Amino acid sequence: MHWSDKIADRIIRRNPDKEEYVCAAGISPSGSIHIGNFRDIATSLFVVKALQRKGKKARLLFSWDEFDRLRKVPVNVAAVRDDMEQYIGFPYSDVPNPFGDEPATYAEYFEAEFEESIKKFGIEMDYRYQTEMYRSGKYAEHIITALEKRGEIFDILDSFRTQDAQEGEREAYYPVSIYCPHCKKDTTKITGLSDDCKVATYTCECGHEGEFDFTKDFNCKLAWKIDWPMRWMYEGVDFEPGGKDHASPGGSYDTSRVIAEKIYGFQAPVFQGYEFIGIKGTTGKMSGSSGLNLTPDTLLKIYEPEVILWLYSKTEPNRAFDFCFDDGILRQYFEFDKQYNAYKDGTANEKVHDVIENSLMFPGKEIKTVPMSLLAQLGSIVDFNVPMIEVVFEKIASTQGEIYKAEDFMDRLELAKYWLENCAPENANKLNPYRDFETFNTLDDQAKECVAKLYAYMSTEEYTMDELNTKLYAIPKEVYGEDREDIKQLQGAFFKSVYKMLIGKERGPRLYLFLYAIEKERFLPLLDFSYPQTEEELALIQAEKEALVKANAPEEKVYGDPDPVQPVKEEIQLDDFNKLDLRVCKILKCQEIRKARNNYKLTLFDGIKERVIVSSIKNDYKPEELVGKKIIVVANLAPARLTGVESEGMLLAATNNACGCQVIFVDDIVPEGTRIC
Repeated sequence: MHWSDKIADRIIRRNPDKEEYVCAAGISPSGSIHIGNFRDIATSLFVVKALQRKGKKARLLFSWDEFDRLRKVPVNVAAVRDDMEQYIGFPYSDVPNPFGDEPATYAEYFEAEFEESIKKFGIEMDYRYQTEMYRSGKYAEHIITALEKRGEIFDILDSFRTQDAQEGEREAYYPVSIYCPHCKKDTTKITGLSDDCKVATYTCECGHEGEFDFTKDFNCKLAWKIDWPMRWMYEGVDFEPGGKDHASPGGSYDTSRVIAEKIYGFQAPVFQGYEFIGIKGTTGKMSGSSGLNLTPDTLLKIYEPEVILWLYSKTEPNRAFDFCFDDGILRQYFEFDKQYNAYKDGTANEKVHDVIENSLMFPGKEIKTVPMSLLAQLGSIVDFNVPMIEVVFEKIASTQGEIYKAEDFMDRLELAKYWLENCAPENANKLNPYRDFETFNTLDDQAKECVAKLYAYMSTEEYTMDELNTKLYAIPKEVYGEDREDIKQLQGAFFKSVYKMLIGKERGPRLYLFLYAIEKERFLPLLDFSYPQTEEELALIQAEKEALVKANAPEEKVYGDPDPVQPVKEEIQLDDFNKLDLRVCKILKCQEIRKARNNYKLTLFDGIKERVIVSSIKNDYKPEELVGKKIIVVANLAPARLTGVESEGMLLAATNNACGCQVIFVDDIVPEGTRIC
């Protein structure tokens, strides 16, 4: 039984006679919606489909939590507009769109981006926009309920905390934030509440003071752990998943479950925690607000939508899995094709059948399982020329069903091409532009004879694919003798040499398949070493070397005119100067700081001990340009916490528009700890 069917059975057992079941998901439009968030939707989607398979009516409810506050500015947003921090504390729906005039708001921009990508999956959702829900007054009575029971809510929240409440904390607690009508931020504090809990007085950090009537003023929002259960009750939610942080004991779900039952008299929905999604080769949790994320739209450049849904469907929610931007993606396509073909011909078991069933969202669409590995390996050899790829498939087909035409493989071909060019260029197979004498000259006479025999055979003989495969293994036996104990190693070395001389690397597509599929005229000249290098080949080699030198040359920085010279500062006495402890330190480590755009964490040795300083030189230096160098540091500067790291000093550097930031380095002969007088 598929995991979604088990969840569906639990839902039905709890409320067997419900007319329509509601499976919910929700995301804040803090930035571009990443694939980790997409698991929220996929998990609920599969439960909806499981309920429908059981003859039940069910829908997928999706909430845009756009009435949440802007907490921080994503990197990609800050890159296009540097004044966005002024909107921290605004609801997302009131923050202007940083990318242009249409749509008008930050929330609408990222919502539209995501909703457009969702259409490509064929997923239908019932959308809720929380700004409209709150500001229309739909939640007003439930907000007042929370205010009336704020003491009980505080006690519930406090029961999940490890620290004791402070004196007066319970009396001062209010489960709602008011957005200030003057500055539009949630930087308000409720200072009083009427006996009927309908009118509050408040102050704001901006200086504004006011009165708020919860029966007619609706520009306020419940705190997250009260907002969530209130909306369960309002929408009649039967199921909602959440990340493992929400699912942990004493986490958001446990707290909200109690609030739902004790404050709103509603049984909390069935809940399923899920693991985060990874990208093969990288680590760390992705988030939309970091600006460093992969959206569903990005994935659709290399994955078919059905393959994406299949990865979510075949993996239990509490297990992690990776999207692969390396050659792991080829194995994923292979496994999907195998299961899809079994599903189509009726040989799939129940589990595989349900996994594939969940992945198919477009009725009547037939997926052509053209091998992705062949499209990638051979497509690059023929420069993704469609007629030539058709010829290749016709030549290598072992059955009529493997003779693929353009209409069969065009969609996957575009995905394979994008993957090779943008994600895995090292996997692309390009024929060398000239004969590789450098490799050929490293071979002994017998190895060279093997190459000559292959060239002669392919130049003069007609052969089938099987005959070519047999000949490739036979050539080393003809040259070295069949009885050699190391013949397999010699065959392997021969294959590696041929690969190197054809595509510049020691591995590639199956050699017989490659040599049979591609027109002889395109590669045979690369195996003919019967005449010396030509002037044209030497010119190509020289041009390649020059291009490599240019590519590896350090980037030349462009500076502007010098800043105006500042007047000398106020005179100080020698005693004041002597208070400064300026000393030579050696940089031991240079590390990036998570979420810090400009700062490095530098670990130094100051002659006595190691110390850490934070310096905003990230845009001017690479770590390898700093480690091992000696610098001057103000060693007795009071420690300060910068971008989450305690900094014990400050390095000396000159900053000017004419030169950027130039750290003052000290000659290596000067010992660490030396005072600068």
